[in-house]
Amino acid sequence: MELEQKRGISITSAAVQFTYRDCVVNLLDTPGHRDFSEDTYRVLAACDAAVMVLDAAKGIEPQTLKLFEVCRQRNLPLLTFINKWDRPGLDPLELIDEIESSLKMRVAPVTWPVGIAGDFRGVIDRRTGAYTRFTRTVRGATVAPEEIIDADRAAAEEGDVWEAALEESGLLDDLDTEAFLAAEATPAFFGSALTNFGVGMLLDAVVDLVPPPPPRPDIDGERRPLDAGFSAFVFKVQANMDPAHRDRIAFMRVCSGRFDRGMVVTLARTGKPFATKYAHQMFGAERQTVDVAWPGDILGLVNATDVRVGDTLFLGAPVEFPPIPSFAPEHFAVARTTDTSRFKQFRRGVQQLDEEGVVQVLRDPDGSDAEPVLAAVGPMQFEVAVHRLENEFGAPVELRPTPFRVARRTDAESAAKLRGQRGVRVLERADGSMLALFESAHWLSRLESDQPELVLERLVAEGAAG
Repeated sequence: MELEQKRGISITSAAVQFTYRDCVVNLLDTPGHRDFSEDTYRVLAACDAAVMVLDAAKGIEPQTLKLFEVCRQRNLPLLTFINKWDRPGLDPLELIDEIESSLKMRVAPVTWPVGIAGDFRGVIDRRTGAYTRFTRTVRGATVAPEEIIDADRAAAEEGDVWEAALEESGLLDDLDTEAFLAAEATPAFFGSALTNFGVGMLLDAVVDLVPPPPPRPDIDGERRPLDAGFSAFVFKVQANMDPAHRDRIAFMRVCSGRFDRGMVVTLARTGKPFATKYAHQMFGAERQTVDVAWPGDILGLVNATDVRVGDTLFLGAPVEFPPIPSFAPEHFAVARTTDTSRFKQFRRGVQQLDEEGVVQVLRDPDGSDAEPVLAAVGPMQFEVAVHRLENEFGAPVELRPTPFRVARRTDAESAAKLRGQRGVRVLERADGSMLALFESAHWLSRLESDQPELVLERLVAEGAAG
């Protein structure tokens, strides 16, 4: 996306599949900014574990905390990669302490650096005692060579830094696999992703530690066996990934059974058949048509105009997986097009952004849809929405801020009472749910105290955007 290049951050998620040690790995890259944590939450719904990448010089950043909370909510096992150790950074023991105190999770380094950040010599594999030496390349232009040498040679050639690393390593916890699987401990690795040093050890851990795809609970809490008929759920929808073709792709995770390209499945939400002729996977930077897929695989369905985030697809015996909940929005703005001749494009674009989950779109059921309220977890979502409306749909947009600060889910009976209250506005999402918007958290608290009969349900991650 052009905006990603301008801002130098990840805004959209990406999916890629590759083979490593005779295993198929499906890798989902999520946005790194906390404003897009809702998209991260949806993507993590398709994952069996997560890798947290930390900057050696910055440690735990605010967005790291927010995205870690997303992982915690999904109870995902977490691996940690401390990156950029070839540049100046923090002390490794201080980093470990910071991770443990900030995330309330035990850290068990699998590799430990020899040499301080910026004077990186290599890493000790704490499981075997082997030393992998790092060789710096000119300006990091090529992959750094890795050389495995024995401890006696390392002691003779590295001297004091080797002894210091051994002493520090002896102070650290060893990895408890059960604690890792319970999301109570994280194995940590040191390296430099740019030069590909230490990445192989991380990938080895992914293959060795991350469990295979488990049976997934359906909407009734029953786990669907992996060998049951084909089923999958959609965790992301993205339009205009290829501007030249104006495509729309629905990304789904296979939950059970075998997928065969061309099979006609059922879309659970509508009960209608859906053809899968144009399914693909990403291998590296190349998009390839896929003929067969299995549980855990990620597929993209091209031109999936009827498919929405959270949808279930199945073959044979009906099944439906739980929907993906929306995050609590904390920023609200009224959107309108500044060119009335482009209103159709504006309306189509807003609908598309709503279906993708770029922003939540709220409307007054008794009013016009000319000025919907856009709701977001973070303000950068508005920037993305405006950019896409103007550049992909040709609809110039003006956003007008609102005084609302917090939203709660409500029902029709409570909505009728809330509409008469000051500082409150009740709007409706496309899925039919109603949100009550409040100008003041204090006023909300007072209403809950004075009128406890009102339905005011908290949404996911309320108050966690800061």
